Parts: sequence; structure tokens; C-alpha cells
Amino acid sequence: MTDGATTHLAASLNIALATGQALTFSDLAGFAREAEAAGLDMIILDDSAPHGAAPSSPFEATTLIAALATVTEKIGLVASASTIAHQPYNLARRFASLDMISHGRAGWNATLAQTPREAANFSRPAGFSADDFRRRSEEYIGIVQGLWQGWDADALLFDRDGGRFHDPQGMHLLDHKGEFFSVRGPLNVARSPQDAPVLVLSDLTEGDLDFAARTADVVLLDERAAAEDKACHGDLKRRVSACGREPDAVKILADISLTADGVSGLADRLEEKSFSKSCDGFNIRLPAQLSVFDDLIDRVLPELRRCGLLRENHPGTTLRSHLGLAGGGDQ
Repeated sequence: MTDGATTHLAASLNIALATGQALTFSDLAGFAREAEAAGLDMIILDDSAPHGAAPSSPFEATTLIAALATVTEKIGLVASASTIAHQPYNLARRFASLDMISHGRAGWNATLAQTPREAANFSRPAGFSADDFRRRSEEYIGIVQGLWQGWDADALLFDRDGGRFHDPQGMHLLDHKGEFFSVRGPLNVARSPQDAPVLVLSDLTEGDLDFAARTADVVLLDERAAAEDKACHGDLKRRVSACGREPDAVKILADISLTADGVSGLADRLEEKSFSKSCDGFNIRLPAQLSVFDDLIDRVLPELRRCGLLRENHPGTTLRSHLGLAGGGDQ
């Protein structure tokens, strides 16, 4: 990637959709290392099967990225985690821990779509109404982000001689009392090396866009026709500005579904979208056959580098630095 290149690239894999024999940790570790060597900003792992079908993966996504952090050094590691399957405090603590383990490379992909029948496993057999689910999800995500900001960077002292665990002035209680949750805080995990794990929002509807503009670091949007993509990109950037944030504070990645026979012509398609400024980059949704990823690396990425859209190496050590987002670490 040239110094001026700005296109971001992620690859996502739903490990619950593996066909035939389930993916092993060795398979997934190889995938993560290969994506890192190729210069991708991040990988996104999901383990939720659609329509309530039984998952075929032996792994839970957040546990998996903790393990992958030990076999990689630079690539961002993002896991999907449900707002129904976890309490906000526990999930905030889990991702804060993952960010410490990975030295600032963790992210949470929060889907704003309700998975059919998922709530039945968590004492809600009837699920939530669409409106309740949206309000609950927004409250939930706000709590998680608030908990991530519960400690100043230098608040935890661990001063044994002086008998001081923390500086009280650097601790901020959340003390949240809302419609669905009551959470006091703070987390018992230090502040993230990149200030906060990266928040990725996906499966948005029109009604979610203002919320995404206020809260997200990365938004995944379904690919549309070029003109519609550009209009949607501009609309969301205007919403971000209207919230008092810099337009570039939210990266918009177009979701591109890649099939086993769909690599041909992909480089031209991505190049056209990049130069038309219809997105800030791409999330390539991979099929369960990881061999398709080899085709992407061997046949598509070199073309994108030749036209100056992709870098050769990661610019820093944190996921926020890869994405050009404000935060700690390298920024």
C-alpha cells in the first residue's frame, strides 16, 4: 500500500457454517496468520448459526480470538457476541480482557438484528419485539462503552508499598439505571491499550443509522449498486458530523460476500468502489471453504496493491491504528 492509500480490508468468517468436518484451531490459526501476512486490518469471527440451526463449530468466538491473539502479532481480532446471550458487564469485561491479552487488537461486532430463536436459550422463549430489541440493544451497547471508559489510563496504580490499588480521581462509576439494565461499574480490568476495544456494528436498518453515527467505530453495510452505495456512505458521514464527531471517526465497510467461484472480477469491482468513494473499505465475507481465501490473497490483493489501494504492512500495533481511528497505543 502506498503512503496515501486509505482502503481498509477485513475478512469475516462464520465458523458455525463450516460444511463437512468442522474447522480445527489449526485451520483457524493458519487463516489468522495468513490474513496478517497479507496486511488485512482485521478478521471478524462469528459463531451464530442462522434460523436457530445447530452450530457446527466447537468454538465460541470470543474464546477463540483470545487463543488467536497468542499466535498473531498485529492483525485486529474481532468477535461477534450477542446482546441477548451475555450481560453487559460480563461482555464489557470479556472484551476489555481480550484487548489486554492482544495488546490493543480486539473488537466487538455487535449485530443489531435479532437471531431467530436465540432468546429461547436465555429465558425469553418468545424473544423480544422489534422495538424492544432495538431499545435494549442501544442501552446495552451504551453501557458497554461506558464501562470501557471507567478508568483513566493511569488510574490503576498497583502500589503495594503505598497500599494503593488505584487513584480514586481516575475511577468513574457508571451508575446506570435504565429501562432494561442497572449497572454500577466500574470494570475490574484496566483501561484498554487502545483506550477502548473497537466497536463494529452490523445488520443495521434505517432506524439504526443515527445510533451508529453516535457510537460506532466501524459500520458494516450490505453492498448495493454503486450510486446507492455512495449515497448511503455520504448520508451516514453527514449523520456522524451532525453528532459532533469527525466524519472519519466512523469507517464504513461494504460487506462483500465471496463464493467459491466468485473471485474472478472481484479486484475490478473493489477498485471501482474505492475510487468512487462509496465506502472506506471492504469486509469480505468468506464461505466455510478457507481455500477461497487463498484465491483472494493470490489473485485479488496483488491487483489492489498495484493500483495503490492496499498497504504491504500494518501501520502500527493496535486495531485503532490500522483503521486510522483516534485512540491509545500508536495514535
